[in-house]
Amino acid sequence: MGEVKVQLDSGAPTRLEAPITVIEALRRLDREAAKRALAAKVDGREVDLSFELKPNGAEPVRIEPILPQTEEGLELLRHSTAHLLAAAVLDLFPGTKLGIGPALLDDPRGGFFYDVIAPRPLTEDDLPLIEKRMREIAKRNFAYRREEIPKAEALRIFAERGEPLKCELIEEKGGDVVSVYYIDGTPFIDFCIGPHVPDTSKLRAFKLLSIAGAYWKGDPARPQMQRIYGIAFFTQEELDEWLRRREEAERRDHRRLGRELDLFSIQEEFGQGLIFWHPKGGIVRKEMEDYLRAELLRRGYSLVFTPHIAKRGLWQRSGHEENYADSMFSPFEFEEVEYRLKPMNCPFHIGIYKSQQRSYRDLPIRYAEFGTVYRAELSGVLHGLLRVRGFTQDDAHIFCTPDAVRDEIIGCVDFAFDLFRTFGFDKFKVELSVRGDDASKHYLGSAEEWARAERALVEALDQRAIPFERMEGEAAFYGPKIDIKVEDAIGRSWQLSTVQFDFNLPERFELEYIGEDNRPHRPVMIHRALFGSIERFFGVLIEHYAGAFPLWLAPVQAMVLPITDRVNDYAERVARELRDAGLRVEANTRSEKIGAKIRQAQLQKVPFMLVVGDREASDGTVAVRERARGDIGAMTLREFKERALQLVRTRAVDNEIAGQ
Repeated sequence: MGEVKVQLDSGAPTRLEAPITVIEALRRLDREAAKRALAAKVDGREVDLSFELKPNGAEPVRIEPILPQTEEGLELLRHSTAHLLAAAVLDLFPGTKLGIGPALLDDPRGGFFYDVIAPRPLTEDDLPLIEKRMREIAKRNFAYRREEIPKAEALRIFAERGEPLKCELIEEKGGDVVSVYYIDGTPFIDFCIGPHVPDTSKLRAFKLLSIAGAYWKGDPARPQMQRIYGIAFFTQEELDEWLRRREEAERRDHRRLGRELDLFSIQEEFGQGLIFWHPKGGIVRKEMEDYLRAELLRRGYSLVFTPHIAKRGLWQRSGHEENYADSMFSPFEFEEVEYRLKPMNCPFHIGIYKSQQRSYRDLPIRYAEFGTVYRAELSGVLHGLLRVRGFTQDDAHIFCTPDAVRDEIIGCVDFAFDLFRTFGFDKFKVELSVRGDDASKHYLGSAEEWARAERALVEALDQRAIPFERMEGEAAFYGPKIDIKVEDAIGRSWQLSTVQFDFNLPERFELEYIGEDNRPHRPVMIHRALFGSIERFFGVLIEHYAGAFPLWLAPVQAMVLPITDRVNDYAERVARELRDAGLRVEANTRSEKIGAKIRQAQLQKVPFMLVVGDREASDGTVAVRERARGDIGAMTLREFKERALQLVRTRAVDNEIAGQ
């Protein structure tokens, strides 16, 4: 027996008899925290409540309980629910082999999953049965029990259970001693770092959602598995709200709306992850690009165009073959020279920079391109417009002197915020992705260069008083970056814009400019994409607006609907005059009832319906109907035209037209 000095964040150090578990220490020091705690941090390390504190020296052990309604608590809850899922599957389908089962915090597919290879293929019809068994286990208050055992013993246990994938993980990740978790009363055992909730009674609000295919470690050459997705919260009210929002998200799914509104398609016979832009989607893309091109020129960028392939040696020199090869398509040979499709545009812009000698008076140089790139994404991660194999980046690279870096970064961030507001987003989150301390990740450049680059990004954000979250270990291999996320109409977060500092490529390609001292100097390079990719941004736009685009973006801005065939000529004349003014207008002169024509226009989410009959033809007016507000009233054609054009010129997000 001995003593351990323990300190909570809110109190003074206290001496307790040791050994003592974390939960016992919490009960002595803060009974309310002990009642609510799911796990704890001990000197910053996450541990189970059953973790034993040993006698210590002069420095107190700092305990921070992990509580419900925190991000850490939610991750822990969902990870524990993933284990509950695996226990239920093992119970119902003996002989199932387990893969991995992590928590997910920001994934539309769910809040956790577990990869399994069951004795027979599981189907959606199995989910209610599995969920029922999970609830039965949860109600029995079975403990999550951790054991630390020698690696050799862990390998023996999992080999005897017929779990080759777990053995593989233990061989790769385990030290001399490994931790395994049991759920008492079930056949479940897992190789896991933890921590977990104390027992299954903490798991009350969960639901299984879907089954998808998956490959072990994402490798098509490895065993094919089934991935069971689920969601979990602390309360049933939170779960119900998430399911309601999920239903709304399904209503807004850009893949379904893309088909219904004839915006784009993906055709298997041509290849997965390759986007076909249909005429209506092409109109939206044109509006996106027209806006951005005009802004680029106004802000001092030069427009460039570069090839889609390059010699393999270019990618070796840039470092992409070394650090990004898994995301690149395989090389191909022509006339005894190897080429690769480009996954990025940066080396090409460097080629333009290097085509002539540069002076400090030329800088900054800002090259911008709508550059199509190709990435070897596995089929399992492809997702409509949001994850594809061929896409167009609104890519830009800025070459500047070191003392101009902060101002250029500020300009990029301001540009991004202006763009988002133009397209109807007004809630942002900024993340600063930095190198971190993970020795397994390969980063180029010295610690001093990384510190200098990070300082430049921080100073730019501070200059604009922009709050940001620091993301350790999330930097690109060539430098730190600013990522900007937007919140859509139903509260989902989307990562779109990025501003990246690069001290690697200027060095590798020996970029220079002649300074005021008439000597060569190394420029700084900034990578910048605002849409991120045209395809992904379009997908986010579709879901944000549920396909009901504001007038300036809508593929068809108005539909003229004659009540009777007698006024078809007038309807065509109205459509022609509005088209001549620059509006995208069609006339539906089919012999259908007006109600059917209105319903069709509503289903196509046309912003304005201009109903015309004998009276309108006689008076030279149109009866205006807005898709969300319904009937607005009669206007002269000139009046509607002027008001609609004003909405387009100002890129108004709302189609408010009456009373202007």
